[in-house]
Amino acid sequence: MGTGMGMAKSLALLLSWLLLGLAKPAHAAITVEDDRGRRIELPVPPQRIVSLLPSLTETVCALQACKRLVGTDRWSNWPAEVLTLPKLGGLEDTQIERIVALKPDLVLSAGSSRANDRLEALGLRVLALEPMSLQDTERVIAKVAQALGEPAAGPALWQRLQLRVNAAAARVPAAVRGQTVYFEVAAAPYAAGEASFIGALLSRLGMGNVVPAALGPFPKLNPEFVVRAQPQVIMASARTLADMPTRPGWQQLQALREQRHCGFPAERWDALIRPGPRLADAADTLADCLAGLPTLRR
Repeated sequence: MGTGMGMAKSLALLLSWLLLGLAKPAHAAITVEDDRGRRIELPVPPQRIVSLLPSLTETVCALQACKRLVGTDRWSNWPAEVLTLPKLGGLEDTQIERIVALKPDLVLSAGSSRANDRLEALGLRVLALEPMSLQDTERVIAKVAQALGEPAAGPALWQRLQLRVNAAAARVPAAVRGQTVYFEVAAAPYAAGEASFIGALLSRLGMGNVVPAALGPFPKLNPEFVVRAQPQVIMASARTLADMPTRPGWQQLQALREQRHCGFPAERWDALIRPGPRLADAADTLADCLAGLPTLRR
């Protein structure tokens, strides 16, 4: 009888441990190190997220967590469902009080944002991530997925993007491969160099770049640098490209004279200049441009 009672107690103890185990949270605490080297502790996956950088907003949505966003920066405009969210300023005029009022359990922000320290001083968790290169983009996607409590989703998304980039590269005509490109991201001019995610994407498509990695990812150039470099292909927004022939000395650019250029419309431009999950769309746009270029005159 004593043995029977002992077994009963053991079974009851076992059952209690099982129940306790079932009562535990589905997710363990999350720790993510951001671009400042700070370790961000999240007791549970965040459900109220503010994103202050368009590429981070797009990454959250591409990882199927768009519904967790409660506010974004003013420039986040993709996918369409983020358009109705509160817009909280930009890098220079972040609306701190409105962010605090939203009670986010995580703020995704650029590493260069001056708002980060103040937000943290007010008790908010800030994960600062700012991709510049293609490798950065892979890393940031993985870190956002980790912060969301879905660590496997980051590498899976990246793999899908790489397959699409490879397919785009296969469409670039052999006669175009190896030609040099000047890609202007903003007037002044600022260019996308070899070290940038745009430069890396062009390299994946088999193209050269007139702006060497040593100048940094997005250097401000002397306009004469471009004239001397004589790129074989010029890429920019449609608006910027239309202005280029009026710049002093730029009439000497053979790529402009022979219309070996691509001016991208606004609806495609954002995907080209944001280092996020629309990189594959950017690769398709670049491949379409290169496939439609006139033959290079020798």
